[in-house]
Amino acid sequence: MRRLVLIALLGTVAQLVDGTLGMAYGVTATTALLITGITPAVASAAVHLSEVGTTLASGLSHWRFGNVDWRVVALIGVPGGIGAFAGATFLSGLSTESASLWVAGLLILLGIYLLARFATGKVRAVMEGRPAGKFLGPLGLVAGFVDATGGGGWGPIATSSLLSSGKLEPRKTVGSVNTAEFIVAIAASAGFLFGLGRQNIPYAVVGALLVGGVVAAPIAAWLVSRLSTRWLGVTVSLVLILTNARNLLNGLGATAGLRYLAYAVLVLLWASVVAYSTGRRPTPVVPVTAAAGEERETVRI
Repeated sequence: MRRLVLIALLGTVAQLVDGTLGMAYGVTATTALLITGITPAVASAAVHLSEVGTTLASGLSHWRFGNVDWRVVALIGVPGGIGAFAGATFLSGLSTESASLWVAGLLILLGIYLLARFATGKVRAVMEGRPAGKFLGPLGLVAGFVDATGGGGWGPIATSSLLSSGKLEPRKTVGSVNTAEFIVAIAASAGFLFGLGRQNIPYAVVGALLVGGVVAAPIAAWLVSRLSTRWLGVTVSLVLILTNARNLLNGLGATAGLRYLAYAVLVLLWASVVAYSTGRRPTPVVPVTAAAGEERETVRI
Protein backbone atom coordinates (compact mmCIF):
# COMPACT_ATOMS: atom_id res chain seq x y z
CA MET A 1 0.00 0.00 0.00
CA ARG A 2 2.82 2.40 0.85
CA ARG A 3 4.37 1.74 -2.53
CA LEU A 4 1.14 2.59 -4.36
CA VAL A 5 0.77 5.83 -2.39
CA LEU A 6 4.35 6.75 -3.35
CA ILE A 7 3.63 5.93 -7.00
CA ALA A 8 0.51 8.12 -6.89
CA LEU A 9 2.60 11.01 -5.57
CA LEU A 10 5.14 10.44 -8.34
CA GLY A 11 2.28 10.46 -10.85
CA THR A 12 1.20 13.83 -9.47
CA VAL A 13 4.68 15.28 -10.00
CA ALA A 14 4.95 13.81 -13.52
CA GLN A 15 1.58 15.23 -14.59
CA LEU A 16 2.37 18.59 -13.02
CA VAL A 17 5.49 18.82 -15.19
CA ASP A 18 3.77 17.55 -18.33
CA GLY A 19 0.60 19.59 -17.93
CA THR A 20 2.59 22.78 -17.36
CA LEU A 21 5.26 22.37 -20.04
CA GLY A 22 3.58 20.10 -22.58
CA MET A 23 6.18 17.33 -22.26
CA ALA A 24 8.13 14.97 -19.98
CA TYR A 25 5.34 12.87 -18.39
CA GLY A 26 6.83 9.67 -19.76
CA VAL A 27 10.40 10.54 -18.79
CA THR A 28 9.45 11.75 -15.32
CA ALA A 29 7.05 8.90 -14.51
CA THR A 30 9.22 6.12 -15.94
CA THR A 31 12.36 7.36 -14.16
CA ALA A 32 10.46 7.66 -10.88
CA LEU A 33 9.02 4.13 -11.21
CA LEU A 34 12.47 2.68 -11.91
CA ILE A 35 13.75 4.33 -8.73
CA THR A 36 11.06 2.52 -6.73
CA GLY A 37 12.37 -0.82 -8.04
CA ILE A 38 9.85 -1.51 -10.80
CA THR A 39 11.31 -3.20 -13.87
CA PRO A 40 11.62 -1.21 -17.13
CA ALA A 41 9.04 -3.31 -19.00
CA VAL A 42 6.42 -2.96 -16.26
CA ALA A 43 7.16 0.77 -15.90
CA SER A 44 6.72 1.37 -19.65
CA ALA A 45 3.41 -0.50 -19.79
CA ALA A 46 2.07 1.32 -16.73
CA VAL A 47 3.02 4.76 -18.03
CA HIS A 48 1.47 4.23 -21.48
CA LEU A 49 -1.84 2.97 -20.09
CA SER A 50 -2.07 5.60 -17.36
CA GLU A 51 -1.68 8.32 -19.99
CA VAL A 52 -5.15 7.50 -21.34
CA GLY A 53 -6.69 8.81 -18.13
CA THR A 54 -4.20 11.56 -17.34
CA THR A 55 -4.37 13.08 -20.82
CA LEU A 56 -8.18 13.11 -20.65
CA ALA A 57 -8.10 14.92 -17.31
CA SER A 58 -5.38 17.26 -18.59
CA GLY A 59 -7.30 18.07 -21.78
CA LEU A 60 -10.51 18.86 -19.90
CA SER A 61 -8.61 21.04 -17.46
CA HIS A 62 -6.82 22.98 -20.21
CA TRP A 63 -10.15 23.46 -22.01
CA ARG A 64 -11.67 24.80 -18.79
CA PHE A 65 -8.91 27.45 -18.52
CA GLY A 66 -9.04 28.43 -22.20
CA ASN A 67 -5.73 26.85 -23.20
CA VAL A 68 -7.02 24.75 -26.13
CA ASP A 69 -7.25 25.43 -29.87
CA TRP A 70 -9.59 22.67 -31.07
CA ARG A 71 -8.55 23.07 -34.71
CA VAL A 72 -4.97 22.28 -33.75
CA VAL A 73 -6.12 19.35 -31.59
CA ALA A 74 -7.97 17.77 -34.51
CA LEU A 75 -5.30 18.40 -37.16
CA ILE A 76 -2.42 17.11 -35.04
CA GLY A 77 -4.23 14.53 -32.88
CA VAL A 78 -5.77 12.31 -35.58
CA PRO A 79 -2.50 11.84 -37.53
CA GLY A 80 -0.77 11.41 -34.18
CA GLY A 81 -3.12 8.56 -33.30
CA ILE A 82 -2.48 6.88 -36.66
CA GLY A 83 1.29 7.16 -36.20
CA ALA A 84 1.07 5.87 -32.62
CA PHE A 85 -1.07 2.85 -33.54
CA ALA A 86 1.24 1.96 -36.43
CA GLY A 87 4.29 2.32 -34.22
CA ALA A 88 2.77 0.22 -31.43
CA THR A 89 1.65 -2.66 -33.65
CA PHE A 90 3.03 -3.29 -37.13
CA LEU A 91 6.27 -1.36 -36.74
CA SER A 92 7.06 -1.91 -33.04
CA GLY A 93 9.69 -4.50 -33.92
CA LEU A 94 11.83 -1.98 -35.78
CA SER A 95 14.93 -0.69 -34.01
CA THR A 96 14.75 3.04 -33.37
CA GLU A 97 17.93 3.35 -31.30
CA SER A 98 19.97 5.06 -34.01
CA ALA A 99 17.10 7.31 -35.03
CA SER A 100 16.48 8.28 -31.41
CA LEU A 101 20.00 9.74 -31.17
CA TRP A 102 19.36 11.96 -34.18
CA VAL A 103 15.98 12.99 -32.77
CA ALA A 104 17.58 13.82 -29.40
CA GLY A 105 20.23 15.95 -31.11
CA LEU A 106 17.59 17.79 -33.16
CA LEU A 107 15.46 18.47 -30.08
CA ILE A 108 18.48 19.85 -28.21
CA LEU A 109 19.00 22.32 -31.07
CA LEU A 110 15.30 23.23 -30.90
CA GLY A 111 15.67 23.79 -27.16
CA ILE A 112 18.61 26.13 -27.75
CA TYR A 113 16.59 28.00 -30.37
CA LEU A 114 13.64 28.41 -27.99
CA LEU A 115 15.97 29.64 -25.25
CA ALA A 116 17.53 32.23 -27.57
CA ARG A 117 14.15 33.36 -28.78
CA PHE A 118 12.25 33.60 -25.49
CA ALA A 119 15.06 34.56 -23.09
CA THR A 120 16.06 37.58 -25.15
CA GLY A 121 12.51 38.87 -25.10
CA LYS A 122 12.29 38.80 -28.90
CA VAL A 123 8.78 37.37 -28.87
CA ARG A 124 6.05 38.69 -31.11
CA ALA A 125 3.33 40.56 -29.25
CA VAL A 126 0.95 39.14 -31.85
CA MET A 127 1.07 35.53 -33.03
CA GLU A 128 0.61 35.73 -36.81
CA GLY A 129 -1.97 33.54 -38.51
CA ARG A 130 -2.56 29.92 -37.46
CA PRO A 131 -0.55 26.71 -37.91
CA ALA A 132 -1.27 25.24 -41.34
CA GLY A 133 -2.80 21.77 -41.72
CA LYS A 134 0.06 20.71 -44.02
CA PHE A 135 2.40 21.41 -41.09
CA LEU A 136 0.27 19.91 -38.29
CA GLY A 137 -0.59 16.64 -40.08
CA PRO A 138 2.96 15.39 -40.73
CA LEU A 139 4.08 16.73 -37.34
CA GLY A 140 1.41 14.69 -35.56
CA LEU A 141 2.19 11.57 -37.60
CA VAL A 142 5.91 11.72 -36.82
CA ALA A 143 5.44 12.64 -33.16
CA GLY A 144 2.90 9.86 -32.62
CA PHE A 145 5.10 7.26 -34.30
CA VAL A 146 8.21 8.27 -32.34
CA ASP A 147 6.21 8.29 -29.11
CA ALA A 148 5.00 4.71 -29.58
CA THR A 149 8.21 3.19 -30.93
CA GLY A 150 10.68 5.13 -28.82
CA GLY A 151 8.81 5.12 -25.50
CA GLY A 152 8.17 8.86 -25.58
CA GLY A 153 8.47 11.91 -27.77
CA TRP A 154 4.98 13.26 -28.41
CA GLY A 155 5.38 16.31 -26.17
CA PRO A 156 9.00 17.19 -26.99
CA ILE A 157 8.46 16.96 -30.76
CA ALA A 158 4.97 18.48 -31.00
CA THR A 159 5.33 21.18 -28.34
CA SER A 160 8.78 22.38 -29.40
CA SER A 161 7.86 22.42 -33.11
CA LEU A 162 4.69 24.44 -32.52
CA LEU A 163 6.50 26.88 -30.24
CA SER A 164 9.27 27.40 -32.77
CA SER A 165 6.74 28.05 -35.56
CA GLY A 166 5.55 31.25 -33.87
CA LYS A 167 1.99 30.53 -35.00
CA LEU A 168 0.40 29.59 -31.68
CA GLU A 169 0.53 31.18 -28.24
CA PRO A 170 2.67 29.08 -25.83
CA ARG A 171 -0.14 28.39 -23.35
CA LYS A 172 -2.38 27.18 -26.19
CA THR A 173 0.48 25.14 -27.60
CA VAL A 174 0.84 23.30 -24.28
CA GLY A 175 -2.92 22.93 -23.81
CA SER A 176 -3.60 21.74 -27.37
CA VAL A 177 -0.71 19.26 -27.40
CA ASN A 178 -1.81 17.82 -24.04
CA THR A 179 -5.40 17.50 -25.24
CA ALA A 180 -4.42 15.86 -28.54
CA GLU A 181 -2.27 13.40 -26.61
CA PHE A 182 -5.48 11.74 -25.39
CA ILE A 183 -6.07 10.49 -28.95
CA VAL A 184 -2.45 9.38 -29.21
CA ALA A 185 -2.58 7.57 -25.85
CA ILE A 186 -5.73 5.63 -26.81
CA ALA A 187 -4.26 4.62 -30.17
CA ALA A 188 -0.91 3.59 -28.68
CA SER A 189 -2.55 1.61 -25.85
CA ALA A 190 -4.84 -0.17 -28.32
CA GLY A 191 -1.82 -1.00 -30.45
CA PHE A 192 0.16 -2.36 -27.51
CA LEU A 193 -2.79 -4.46 -26.29
CA PHE A 194 -3.35 -5.75 -29.81
CA GLY A 195 0.30 -6.59 -30.33
CA LEU A 196 1.30 -7.77 -26.87
CA GLY A 197 -1.92 -9.00 -25.22
CA ARG A 198 -3.07 -8.27 -21.67
CA GLN A 199 -0.52 -10.38 -19.84
CA ASN A 200 1.53 -8.82 -17.04
CA ILE A 201 -0.19 -5.42 -17.17
CA PRO A 202 0.35 -3.78 -13.73
CA TYR A 203 -3.17 -2.48 -13.16
CA ALA A 204 -2.46 -1.38 -9.58
CA VAL A 205 0.48 0.75 -10.71
CA VAL A 206 -1.56 2.15 -13.61
CA GLY A 207 -4.35 3.09 -11.19
CA ALA A 208 -1.95 4.79 -8.78
CA LEU A 209 -0.36 6.86 -11.57
CA LEU A 210 -3.81 7.73 -12.87
CA VAL A 211 -5.04 9.00 -9.50
CA GLY A 212 -1.94 11.14 -9.03
CA GLY A 213 -2.18 12.53 -12.55
CA VAL A 214 -5.86 13.43 -12.26
CA VAL A 215 -5.14 15.38 -9.08
CA ALA A 216 -2.35 17.40 -10.76
CA ALA A 217 -4.10 18.07 -14.10
CA PRO A 218 -6.23 21.08 -13.09
CA ILE A 219 -3.34 22.62 -11.13
CA ALA A 220 -1.04 22.40 -14.15
CA ALA A 221 -3.67 23.85 -16.47
CA TRP A 222 -4.22 26.77 -14.09
CA LEU A 223 -0.47 27.45 -13.93
CA VAL A 224 -0.22 27.54 -17.74
CA SER A 225 -3.04 30.08 -17.93
CA ARG A 226 -1.16 32.34 -15.51
CA LEU A 227 2.46 32.01 -16.63
CA SER A 228 3.92 34.64 -18.94
CA THR A 229 4.88 33.68 -22.48
CA ARG A 230 8.54 34.42 -21.88
CA TRP A 231 8.99 32.28 -18.77
CA LEU A 232 6.97 29.43 -20.15
CA GLY A 233 9.20 29.40 -23.22
CA VAL A 234 12.52 29.45 -21.35
CA THR A 235 11.35 26.72 -18.94
CA VAL A 236 10.31 24.50 -21.84
CA SER A 237 13.74 25.07 -23.40
CA LEU A 238 15.49 23.83 -20.25
CA VAL A 239 13.38 20.67 -19.99
CA LEU A 240 13.86 20.01 -23.70
CA ILE A 241 17.66 20.40 -23.49
CA LEU A 242 18.10 18.32 -20.32
CA THR A 243 15.81 15.41 -21.22
CA ASN A 244 17.32 15.01 -24.68
CA ALA A 245 20.88 15.46 -23.42
CA ARG A 246 20.10 12.54 -21.11
CA ASN A 247 18.84 10.43 -24.04
CA LEU A 248 21.82 11.37 -26.19
CA LEU A 249 24.44 10.68 -23.52
CA ASN A 250 22.81 7.37 -22.55
CA GLY A 251 22.73 6.34 -26.19
CA LEU A 252 26.41 7.17 -26.58
CA GLY A 253 27.29 5.13 -23.47
CA ALA A 254 28.57 8.03 -21.37
CA THR A 255 29.49 7.26 -17.76
CA ALA A 256 27.33 8.48 -14.89
CA GLY A 257 29.94 11.02 -13.81
CA LEU A 258 30.20 12.50 -17.29
CA ARG A 259 26.41 12.70 -17.60
CA TYR A 260 25.98 14.56 -14.32
CA LEU A 261 28.80 16.94 -15.22
CA ALA A 262 27.12 17.65 -18.56
CA TYR A 263 23.76 18.30 -16.84
CA ALA A 264 25.38 20.72 -14.40
CA VAL A 265 27.13 22.61 -17.21
CA LEU A 266 23.91 22.83 -19.24
CA VAL A 267 21.90 24.14 -16.28
CA LEU A 268 24.64 26.69 -15.51
CA LEU A 269 24.73 27.91 -19.12
CA TRP A 270 20.92 28.10 -19.24
CA ALA A 271 20.80 30.09 -15.99
CA SER A 272 23.54 32.42 -17.25
CA VAL A 273 21.64 33.19 -20.46
CA VAL A 274 18.39 33.81 -18.55
CA ALA A 275 20.12 35.98 -15.93
CA TYR A 276 21.91 38.01 -18.59
CA SER A 277 18.76 38.51 -20.64
CA THR A 278 16.61 39.54 -17.68
CA GLY A 279 19.22 42.13 -16.70
CA ARG A 280 18.86 43.83 -20.08
CA ARG A 281 16.01 46.01 -21.19
CA PRO A 282 13.50 43.98 -23.23
CA THR A 283 13.65 44.43 -26.97
CA PRO A 284 10.77 46.67 -28.10
CA VAL A 285 8.04 44.60 -29.69
CA VAL A 286 6.02 46.03 -32.55
CA PRO A 287 2.66 44.33 -33.20
CA VAL A 288 2.59 42.80 -36.68
CA THR A 289 -0.48 43.18 -38.83
CA ALA A 290 -1.83 39.81 -39.93
CA ALA A 291 -2.58 39.17 -43.57
CA ALA A 292 -6.15 39.37 -44.80
CA GLY A 293 -8.21 36.46 -43.52
CA GLU A 294 -5.70 35.52 -40.83
CA GLU A 295 -6.34 35.77 -37.12
CA ARG A 296 -4.11 37.61 -34.70
CA GLU A 297 -3.64 36.57 -31.12
CA THR A 298 -2.23 38.92 -28.49
CA VAL A 299 0.02 37.20 -25.98
CA ARG A 300 1.34 38.09 -22.55
CA ILE A 301 5.09 38.76 -22.59
